[in-house]
Amino acid sequence: MHLRSRYATRYAGHWVVARGDTLTLPQMGDRFKLSAVTLDTARVAVGRSCRFRGALVFQAPRAETLAVTWLGQPEQALIYGWPAELGPFAGIGAVRVGDSLAGAILFDERLGVRVPPGVTARFVAGRAR
Repeated sequence: MHLRSRYATRYAGHWVVARGDTLTLPQMGDRFKLSAVTLDTARVAVGRSCRFRGALVFQAPRAETLAVTWLGQPEQALIYGWPAELGPFAGIGAVRVGDSLAGAILFDERLGVRVPPGVTARFVAGRAR
């Protein structure tokens, strides 16, 4: 876990989405808009592994904050924990680009919703002051 903690430090913090896609899935009818990402280095057990605690803040379809878990790797941070009833989301893949966090929503085809090729929901966030 020491190595994971070291990788996680570059992603940890409160990030405010400056620019982001609004995603609408025809099968669900709801628009989704991410407004903030919080990545904490507090540890949480998930099954037999250990991850870090975080939160995703949405503006649409309703103002809501979801508790999530995440892992920091040298090349990216992977954010997990979306409830299945929210949609076919596997999580978020994010990378540091200078002082920004850039990412995209990952889809989970196992939940039965087909996403057309090329559909993405990307965002760019900066550190909250």
